[in-house]
Amino acid sequence: MFLTFPIMVIRVNTVENVIEWRWQNLLIVGVGTFFLSFAWRYFIKQQEAGKKKVEAGEIDKIALSRRIFAEPKFYLPALIAISVFALVFPFIFSMYQTNIMVTGLIYVMLGLGLNIVVGLAGLLDLGYVAFYAVGAYSYALLNYHFGIGFWAALPIGAGIGTLFGVLLGFPVLRLRGDYLAIVTLGFGEIIRLILENWNEFSFGPSGIANIPRPSFFGIQLSLQDATTYMYYLMILLVLFTIFVVNRLQNSRIGRAWIALREDEVACEAMGVDRRKTKLTAFALGATWAGMAGVIFAAKTTFINPASFTIWESIIILCIVVLGGMGSIIGVIVGAFILILLPEYLRAFSEYRMLIFGAMLVLMMVFRPGGIVSDVRRTYKFEGGQTNNGKNQ
Repeated sequence: MFLTFPIMVIRVNTVENVIEWRWQNLLIVGVGTFFLSFAWRYFIKQQEAGKKKVEAGEIDKIALSRRIFAEPKFYLPALIAISVFALVFPFIFSMYQTNIMVTGLIYVMLGLGLNIVVGLAGLLDLGYVAFYAVGAYSYALLNYHFGIGFWAALPIGAGIGTLFGVLLGFPVLRLRGDYLAIVTLGFGEIIRLILENWNEFSFGPSGIANIPRPSFFGIQLSLQDATTYMYYLMILLVLFTIFVVNRLQNSRIGRAWIALREDEVACEAMGVDRRKTKLTAFALGATWAGMAGVIFAAKTTFINPASFTIWESIIILCIVVLGGMGSIIGVIVGAFILILLPEYLRAFSEYRMLIFGAMLVLMMVFRPGGIVSDVRRTYKFEGGQTNNGKNQ
């Protein structure tokens, strides 16, 4: 009650030049905190009891989660319901809601791309927004100077993002931890400052306007039809991203990324090429950021350097951490929570950041692994058989 007193109780009315005392808010805070403290202690005790059971071997957490998710009756109805809802979404909600969902899907793609770098390879990248900006400006400048359309710019933006990912990866091959974060943060700021000050190249703070939206086989669509078309296009691109990231995660390079994340020295001692593994992570992560940048430029039809600040990198990193590092489903859930929730909490605009901060604190206490934490994979060797039928 004491800490929230200046915010919740005192309000200055600048019209009448008086101070309003909202004592009822102080009462609500006091009563709410009193009852929430009991719930807090209860969940803390439940968490400690669960840890003791896992340590005692009474519950095999990995086997339990695999058994639950392996049941078709668990995921099949949910998958069908989500698919039907996604298909009919633009027809049952307004264009504004569809536009918000498109933004959420763009951040899903960005989160899955950063999940390769941070979640799988364990490389703390705070300059990820630079690749996002590179993709957006690639489409805007190519269209402005050469008239290149969206579909031709999409792979070009992805390729330029890959190139910049490699260029960032080379100087930071020997860095790790906080030093890596500082260098990548500086890289992101360098890109933003170049775009903001090189007027002849990027048009500076004025930005680039009239960027064309994607056309449907050469047919120019109205604003509402273009928004619906962009929504379904993002659904396909997100599904493609999930497929590729999942295949990468289960591949040889994916296992090398996870080994690099767990212990870089032991990973190199076991024969994994550390340079190649890091460069691959940066390049592939930047590829998806470049694609998302092209889509962002086509969606907004206007870009300027103010859209690519350090806060964008922090939001994307929060999506990965909150959802669960290394978890594809967790990143998707985290993106929708962090991007859609502020839009739907505009009615509580005065308390949005307070609710957001409290949610992050609760997550770090009760779910430090994220909303959907990644299950560590175990590999079991099944003995083959020789010609005489005996186990080899």
